[in-house]
Amino acid sequence: MRDWLVGAAIAVVLLLVSWALLILLVRRLPPGIMRDLAAFVPDCVTTVRRLRADPRVPRRAKIAVLIAAIWVASPVDLIPEFLPVIGPLDDIVVVALALRYAARRVPRDVILAAWPGQPRLIERLLGTPPP
Repeated sequence: MRDWLVGAAIAVVLLLVSWALLILLVRRLPPGIMRDLAAFVPDCVTTVRRLRADPRVPRRAKIAVLIAAIWVASPVDLIPEFLPVIGPLDDIVVVALALRYAARRVPRDVILAAWPGQPRLIERLLGTPPP
């Protein structure tokens, strides 16, 4: 039993170290599309957290963004994360769909205020506002 716990602790430490390394590497990316894509999922996580706390967001939209957050945090993926470029694609698609769903039920300014990243990215994701 003790060996199993030591192995699990080592795995958690390695996971945290790899995340820290990825964060450091992302911060060194030059401005452009690759940096925007690298920051997309963390920006989405922040947006989900802010939308869940906002009382102007209806329950169905909160549930949709919560499901997207669980999907991103889940170790089970349709496309394994270790595949270069396409690994995080399923996470990005699920989060984008959940945010678009929520955006149809929430005032646009609430979504824009919750988005911590570049406004042009969320504007593009949400599409043109209805007239």
